[in-house]
Amino acid sequence: MRISVVLDTVDPAGILGFWEEALGYRLAADLGAFLVLVSRDDRSEPVVILQRVPEEPAGKNRMHVDVHPPDAEAHIARLEELGGRRVGPRVTELLESAGVWWQPMADPQGNVFCVVADPPAS
Repeated sequence: MRISVVLDTVDPAGILGFWEEALGYRLAADLGAFLVLVSRDDRSEPVVILQRVPEEPAGKNRMHVDVHPPDAEAHIARLEELGGRRVGPRVTELLESAGVWWQPMADPQGNVFCVVADPPAS
């Protein structure tokens, strides 16, 4: 089974570069109202589709993307340079028990996602 993640947006081209950087993906196809992104490295990772819709986001997404970069702090800083923003404080409720924290963020159009800092490899 294959999974695609579809992100509704009023301007797919306007956030293409942001999501390419956020996910480490590249543009595979421009289908007009749909921009299809695939992993630069791993063909088994889900396809991400930026889908043009007429309405702006209304409230928090019911489903969102978590990205797990090798260096969460650096990734957050890079995404902020690209127009992303932190949405609230860092969540540390699993830091002590599991070694994990995450930062809720929004892309330049307000779509919510999280940057996750996984525990160090032992």
